[in-house]
Amino acid sequence: IYELLIAVMLSAQCTDKRVNIITPALFKAYPTVVELANADLDEVKSYISSCSFFNNKAKNLIKMAQSVIENYDGKIPEDRDELVTLAGVGQKTANVVMIEYFGENLMAVDTHVFRVAHRLGLSDDKTALKTEETLSKKFKTDLHLLHQAMVLFGRYKCKAVKPECEGCFMEQYCRTSETFKV
Repeated sequence: IYELLIAVMLSAQCTDKRVNIITPALFKAYPTVVELANADLDEVKSYISSCSFFNNKAKNLIKMAQSVIENYDGKIPEDRDELVTLAGVGQKTANVVMIEYFGENLMAVDTHVFRVAHRLGLSDDKTALKTEETLSKKFKTDLHLLHQAMVLFGRYKCKAVKPECEGCFMEQYCRTSETFKV
């Protein structure tokens, strides 16, 4: 759960590919929460410098680890409400950890899910949190599968710039497909 939490924290506004490149060295240097809690900030920054917002992320990684030591006896909490008390861990990060590690029936709304939900008319909400609530109420079961499908669809097909609308199987439901036609 330690490595998953860190990877998800780093993934905000950063590609999974980039996270997968930088984490092996980071985990080798800081294999446990104890090493990370005692880490030098500039050294952590050097490991994650190719990741967006690395200054804040490095601070949050160390603060998160320190909080785990101080408040949870060195064990990453296994409860969503406790996870969100950690530095750098918001609702989306906590939900992704709960989905991926524990198989929880939760929705996590990242930029891809938010975009797809709005283009398909599944939500008109202005925030990721409200969009998460709306999707959770509408779909109720298998939310983790819906989350994964929407992330992949948003990342590779329904992209923010130049979405592949031509021949898209969701075109009839899309509010914006006409906007992107050539």
